[in-house]
Amino acid sequence: MERFAVMRKLVRGQDAAWLALMAGLGFASPVRSSAEIQLLVALALFQVVEPKVGALQTHAGVHVAIFLRLLLCYLLIGVTGGVSSSYYLILMVPVVSAATALGAVGTLVVSLIAGGSYLSFLLLLDWSVFVIPPDQMRELLLRVLMFGVLAFLTHQLAAASRRQSRQYMETAEQLARANQSLQEAEAAVRRSERLAALGQLTAGLAHELRNPLGTMRASADVLLKNVGPDQTVARELAGYIVSEVERTNSLITRFLDFARPLELRLAPADIGETIDRVIAQLERQQPPLGVTVYRNYSPEVRPIPLDRELMEGVFYNLILNAVQASAEGGTVTVKTRPLGAGVEVSVIDRGVGIAEGQKENIFNPFVTTKATGVGLGLAIVAKIVDQHKGKITVESEPGQGSIFHVYLPGAA
Repeated sequence: MERFAVMRKLVRGQDAAWLALMAGLGFASPVRSSAEIQLLVALALFQVVEPKVGALQTHAGVHVAIFLRLLLCYLLIGVTGGVSSSYYLILMVPVVSAATALGAVGTLVVSLIAGGSYLSFLLLLDWSVFVIPPDQMRELLLRVLMFGVLAFLTHQLAAASRRQSRQYMETAEQLARANQSLQEAEAAVRRSERLAALGQLTAGLAHELRNPLGTMRASADVLLKNVGPDQTVARELAGYIVSEVERTNSLITRFLDFARPLELRLAPADIGETIDRVIAQLERQQPPLGVTVYRNYSPEVRPIPLDRELMEGVFYNLILNAVQASAEGGTVTVKTRPLGAGVEVSVIDRGVGIAEGQKENIFNPFVTTKATGVGLGLAIVAKIVDQHKGKITVESEPGQGSIFHVYLPGAA
């Protein structure tokens, strides 16, 4: 906002400068005719209005604006004495405009037109009366050549300014990319540290819980065997104990899977075939998914080294999440494309999306958007991808859907 305010002040200052300069020319002119004043006013207004007219900022509009400047300047010289006019340098206005807006060829053409238009006033002289001495002819030639010299210098200055602007923009883009990479690296380090700490805590806690849970399960089994059929309340309570112990054991197993160090068994594998097996497994589920899964595989993707079983778990989790986030009858697209020596797999849904505040933490353990979720699925996915020296990112807009990108490197 501050930069735009400065720009507006600068534009207003330029407008005032143009008006003041044209007023000064009219005041200092030895002719000061009504036609001269009108053309000065027209040229000043055109200089003020032209930057604000969008049609004159296009490629064709720039050429039209330069032509109109040439015309106004030509008429101004014509009404103030022609070839002897003190306004001959006013032709530098369109020449400088061309030098800053056009290339070298365009600048040269406009310079030649400006010089030719100035010399054209010689055709209006009555040569039976007027005689131009050789020194004055050289003066006219010098004036015309000055158009070219000033145009060339202005073009060089404008080109250098454009190059410097491009360098600044490229530097700014490089810094932005470096900053983005740094932020992603910091996020990855933080995630790895959290995963390591939580993994150690989870492993210790899970082992401590397994023993009492085993005792509870054995006690419940003994109780079921020794309770008569007529004691329905006791049998029902014992059944609750067994089912809850099994559910808790299943949850502990997931915790241990998360905490356990991974031992990758890498082998070259076709990523498309790996995903196909996952999709086939999902389509066999009951009840049916209710969502159509489309494949968009690039034929240029080559086999890459990966642990097929673990990566099937990654894509199973991502595609299942995409299906669950989609409405009944919706679609999910799985897309692959080569990226460097590796491959990028994108899982695209058009579901509910992820809130902006949750995207940074979505791969952390125990973070979930599901009412019954534990929040380990994406954490395990991120861990497996990290172990493959890959990268997982997410793009999402609430109400628009999500895209999970998984990059896996090729053979070293």
